[in-house]
Amino acid sequence: MKKLQIIYKDGDHQWAAIARDPDKPGYIIDTNEYLIACGEHYLLCDPGGMEVFPAVFSAISAHFDPRRINTLFASHQDPDIISSLSLWLNFNPDVKCYLSWLWGGFIPHFGGNDQTFLKIPDKGMELELGNLKLQAVPAHYLHSSGNFNLYDPKAKILFCGDIGAALLPQGEDYLFVKDFDSHIRFAEGFHRRWMGSNEAKNQWCERVSRLDIDMLCPQHGAIYQGADVKRFIDWFHNLQVGQMMD
Repeated sequence: MKKLQIIYKDGDHQWAAIARDPDKPGYIIDTNEYLIACGEHYLLCDPGGMEVFPAVFSAISAHFDPRRINTLFASHQDPDIISSLSLWLNFNPDVKCYLSWLWGGFIPHFGGNDQTFLKIPDKGMELELGNLKLQAVPAHYLHSSGNFNLYDPKAKILFCGDIGAALLPQGEDYLFVKDFDSHIRFAEGFHRRWMGSNEAKNQWCERVSRLDIDMLCPQHGAIYQGADVKRFIDWFHNLQVGQMMD
């Protein structure tokens, strides 16, 4: 089963990572979900697919009250991101979901209605979670044509979705990157194949380089922290993307 680990805490402002499920079927890609708590207000980043909902819900419930999850953030439209939406709505029919306006007619196929979705314009927007202000940061075409990251300037954490993702082999279950050069080989093929635009990649690198970031939190693989944040941005900037894998 998945386990929850607190990665940031300042009073009632917390980030938790729900990661690594050694019991999941081998045909399902591993995912990370991130819970942001601010007082009694909780937001869940990329809540995951239907198959992982029980493991995610159980991991959260062991540490937090899931009834306080009133907001979801979907970085893009993929099923491993948001196909659990109908199950979260069954648990809390009033839950709201931030997503790119581009997917406003597509993600409702997973559930919800016109009151469920809070559509983010292409340029991004500010989100409020209790008294915490978050920023939806454009990351279009990386890999989805309507794609957003979520930045917490107080915690200095950027949830970066599929950017930074690494497809770790079985047995590599570390939560934080320990050896950048060793880790990045698990990310290279994914980024070359899935990230479709060098222009979009370079724009993203320039955009996030202006942010004060202590942690980059991807939806797959391990978290980059400290000096590895800049190492990743520089590596990604120099990588040629939109290429078939051998």
